[in-house]
Parts: sequence; C-alpha cells; structure tokens
Amino acid sequence: MSRERKKPAAASNGLIDAVRQAARQEQFLEVVPPEEARVRFERHLDLKPLPAESVALAEALGRVLAHDVAAPVDAPPFDRSNVDGFAVRAADTHGASDGSPRQLLLNSEVLVCGAVPKLAVQPGTATAIATGGMIPRGADAVVMIEWTDLVEAGEPAIELRRSVAPGQFISYAGSDIARGEMLLRRGARIGSREIGMCAACGLATIEVVRRPKVAVLSTGDELVEPGKSLKAGAVYDSNGAIIAAAVEEAGGEPVGFGAFPDDEATLEKAVRRALASCDLVVLSGGTSKGVGDLSHRIVSKLGKPGILVHGVALKPGKPLCLAVIGKKPVVALPGFPTSAIFTFHAYVAPVLRAYAGLPPEAAETIEATVPVRLPSEMGRKEFVLVALVAGEAGPIAFPIAKGSGAVTTFSEADGFLEVDALSAYLDAGSRAQVTLLGKAARIPDLVVTGSHCVALDAVLGKLAEAGLSARRIAVGSLGGVAAARRGECDLAPVHLLDPATGTYNEHLVEPGLLLVRGWHRMQGIVFRAGDQRFEGRKPAEALKAALADPGCLMVNRNAGAGTRVLIDQLLAGARPLGYGNQPRSHNAVAAAVAQSRADWGVAIESVARLYDLGFLPLAPESYDFLLVESRRERPAVKAFLAALRDPAVQGKIRALGMRPAEA
Repeated sequence: MSRERKKPAAASNGLIDAVRQAARQEQFLEVVPPEEARVRFERHLDLKPLPAESVALAEALGRVLAHDVAAPVDAPPFDRSNVDGFAVRAADTHGASDGSPRQLLLNSEVLVCGAVPKLAVQPGTATAIATGGMIPRGADAVVMIEWTDLVEAGEPAIELRRSVAPGQFISYAGSDIARGEMLLRRGARIGSREIGMCAACGLATIEVVRRPKVAVLSTGDELVEPGKSLKAGAVYDSNGAIIAAAVEEAGGEPVGFGAFPDDEATLEKAVRRALASCDLVVLSGGTSKGVGDLSHRIVSKLGKPGILVHGVALKPGKPLCLAVIGKKPVVALPGFPTSAIFTFHAYVAPVLRAYAGLPPEAAETIEATVPVRLPSEMGRKEFVLVALVAGEAGPIAFPIAKGSGAVTTFSEADGFLEVDALSAYLDAGSRAQVTLLGKAARIPDLVVTGSHCVALDAVLGKLAEAGLSARRIAVGSLGGVAAARRGECDLAPVHLLDPATGTYNEHLVEPGLLLVRGWHRMQGIVFRAGDQRFEGRKPAEALKAALADPGCLMVNRNAGAGTRVLIDQLLAGARPLGYGNQPRSHNAVAAAVAQSRADWGVAIESVARLYDLGFLPLAPESYDFLLVESRRERPAVKAFLAALRDPAVQGKIRALGMRPAEA
C-alpha cells in the first residue's frame, strides 16, 4: 500500500520559494583574466589628472603640483654674508697673519639684515656686516670678526690677522635657487621641503591637481557602525574605514556615505546621490551571486556603458564588479576585507593616482624561498600574502593563512607572491618573487652631472612625462668631466673651449666617453640698460671703455667654468676691478649687474632676458654632453638621447633663445 505524500502547508509556501531563490545562483556576467579586466575597465576612462585648483601655500602639503613652477626670483636675492664680520676686498688681506696684521679703515655704516649698502668698499677699507647682510659694492669677501681686533686710537679701524680668498664667506645671488630655474616640476608631491622652496621665492599660492572625490559605501544587513553595540550575527563595518584610508593614501579625498542594509531601493538612491557628487564610487560587499547580493544589480541599472566586468579569475577577488557610468568609474569590491583591499589596490588605486596626477606606484620585489607547499585553484591567478623572515640562504616567505575574511591579514603581511592560473600548487622550497607592500626608496633612472642650463629642464621634462626620474647635480663642466671619467654619472653636460683649436668640447672625448651634441647658446656682455659705456657699442668698443674706466666694476666667473675661459681670452691678461668676484652661475652674474653691485659681466643671452639687462653678443658656445659609453644602452639614456632630437623639446630650447645642434 502506497503512502500518500503530505503537501506542505500553504503558510510555508513563501518560505519554500525563498529557499529555492537562495539556492538558485545568479551567474557572474563572465569570469575574465585579471589583465583583460583592467583593459576593459580603463578603456572607458580618461586617465588624466583632474583640473587644477589654486590653494594657499599653507594648505598645499601632500598635494600634487599641477604645473611646472619656475623660480620668479633668486634665492638668496642678493650676495650676502655667511658670518658676522667685515666685508673686504680679498686683495687687501693678502699676507695678513698674527705676526703681520693688515690694518683696514672702517666705513661709516653697519650692514645688518635688511639694510641696503650706501657706501662702496674702497681699497684699504672694510664695512661691518652681520650674517645675512648684503655685500656692498667693491667687496668680494668677508672676514670673520674673530680674526680681527679693533684699533682704538684714531679713525675707526680693524687689524686683520687672516687672509681670505675671493668669495670666501659669501653666498652669491641665486646660489640656492636661480631665477628662471625650474623650481618644481608638474607632478611633484609637495612636502615640507617644497613648501620651503616656494616660500623662499615669495609664492603665497600654488596650483595643485584637484583631488578626486571618492564616495565610499558599504552594504550588508550585518554591518554595524564602529562604536555601536554588536547584535547577534552582526560585524563591524571595517571595509568603510579601510577603503577610505586607502583612497587617501592613493591621492583621493574619501567621502563616507556609510553602511546600507540590503534594501535595493535605499542603496540605489544612495549610489545615484554618490554619482552626482563624486568623481568615483566604491562599494564593498554585495558583488557575489548569492541571495542578498545587490550591488551588481543596482550598478547595472545606472546607465551606459554600464558593467564591463563582473567576475575576475583572481583569488582572492573573484566577485569584483567594474563599471563606468557616463565617464565615472563605479567599482563594487568583494565584501571580505582582504579581497576588498587586494582588488582596490589592483584596479581602483591606479585610476585614483592618475586622476590625482601621481605617477604609477612602482612595486619593489625580492626573491624569497617558500618553505611549504601551496595548493592553488586551477584557472585563477592566486595572490598569497606572506610574512618575510631572514634565513641562512636569504629571505623566507611564510604564507599567512588567515583567509580573505580576516581583517588583520593585510596588516601582518610584508608582501605577496603570485601563483599562476595554470599551476595547481607551488612546491615547498620553491623560489618566488615577492612584491613588497608599501613604498621603497628608488634610485634615479638617470644621473646628469656637470654644468647646468635652463634648457636642460626641457629635456628632463620629456623624461618625466615618460615616468623616468632624473637626478641632476650641478658641479660645473670640469666637475662633470671628472664624474664621467669615474663612471659616477650617465651624462655630463659641458661647455669647455679648447684654447688651442677654438672649438668646444671635442678635446674632452677619450676612450669610454662619447660626445653628444646638445645646443648652442650665445654668450655676451651683460650690462644695465642706459649705461653709455656699453649701450649701442660693439663688444670690443664696450670692453675698451670699461677697462679704461677705473670705476667700472666687473663680475667674473669661477675657475673651471666654460665661460671663465672665454672671459680670460677676452681680457688678454687684464685684471679689472671686480675680477676676483667669481660667482658660479650665469644668474649670479646677471643679478650682480642688475643690482648695481657690478657694472658688467659675461653671461648667456637667455639670462640677460630674465633680468632685463642689455646684451652685447660675443660668441656662441656649444653646450654638449659627455656620454659614458658603458651606459649607452640603458633605457633612460636612450630616452634622453631621443628627447634631445624631439621637435617639441627643441622648440622649447629655441624659445629660450638657444639653437639645437644638428644630430
């Protein structure tokens, strides 16, 4: 006798339907490889920095510079004393010693900080000066007060017991920051040092990239705001805090919308509000294919192009949902903390950094030994968080096996390793590349040591656009030659005249060093407009007039500079007033003339323009590069050589009044 099956009660039919719905899985749109997911997502995004905004310097800390900033002034803006003492002519101190002091009459002024000198330092005189005081006309050195004794009888005078060299204890105008020099480059992250540089140049505001606003929403009936009591089955919303902090670390401005229950209408309303007010929307939770997972369903209704990826062959992180609505990215991260932060750093952080004007984050890797067998799911690339310890044969990477739901997993990890999607396991004892978490110091891609020229910024700027970093060390042409010979740099900028042949730089070529042509720049006599000794004259006539006037004060250049060779040829043995004043840059020469601390000097035409000085052209010089041959094939060196011949770069060089050399 067969038994009749009992029908369920009508009151329980609704419950049965709910159970059936829960068991009926919604399939992922399509599980795609990790790199394909990135390509699909970023193809619909304009990954350029957001528009600039002007902020007060005090509010610029941590921001990203939107435009290149050239120094509007010199720092220091004038030649100043480094010590308390007396401004003197170095020639007056020669031979001074304890046994044979030199007596100098004191001028009737004291140069404290902020005071403008009224009296010139004549031969046999000195002017009292404080640290930071402006060097008066005629002086080319400072003696420390400890080296002197006051002569009490007669006219005020000092006895000097030490001799000094020209330039001793003087900081020349522009020796720290030269007017027209690239102060900060677009994309620079502004720290305390950059704030100080801007302040030293008198900049009160600065243009920075607007930080992307990122809406952060969490979803789930189980979520409770930190600080409130937990009920049964509930967890604190840690993802909201983690993602908000990660947004800020990546250069964004998090906008917390809070945690929402699994109510489709409420969540959709919140997401639409977030889209209207923010640049990017990040949800966490509700991305899987089970009951109650609403995020992907809501995102699919927001607009075109819509969901681009739902399901990535990653472990952890498979439920990731990537979408673009209009031009705004919307990302639904997995709910488990480790999955959420992994996928955030892989797919969201690069977009944020691009919007914020930051360069892509460079990952540092090391090789380590994996001490245990790691099983892996075929078909999904697996990321395994590891803790590093020191072993006898090098670093050992221990897997952290807390799982993607553990909040502390990421904080305890030093890095992660990858197990290929086609591998079922990683054998114990295998060597693996570990990607370190966090920032690591990076050596520059290119080192350029030698003479500086403002046009060099145009070339290095091209490299910066390609994400290549360069360290520039200004030590003069001869210093650059020495550095290149020792293999301490990639390239050495030089402009040294060979007196024997009258050519530039060719005599520097030797085994291991190649000459790369750069550009030509015109050198000439700089003077203040209206000075009849120079205005409207030919260079030879002007020089003759200057040398004939005993009150006409020159400013020289330092020994070892290419310009110094030209000056000495020009003077043909003459040593006019001011010859011992030997600053190290074209800017300092121009500043001395512009500020009437000298009447003439030799500098390049572009600097004369910056200071509104008169200019009498003397001769073009070649600003070239010595290339260390062993470094010729380095990517950054190749990029530099290509930038030298780039039409846009050459256009910028021409705009500065210089002429690029033919290849």
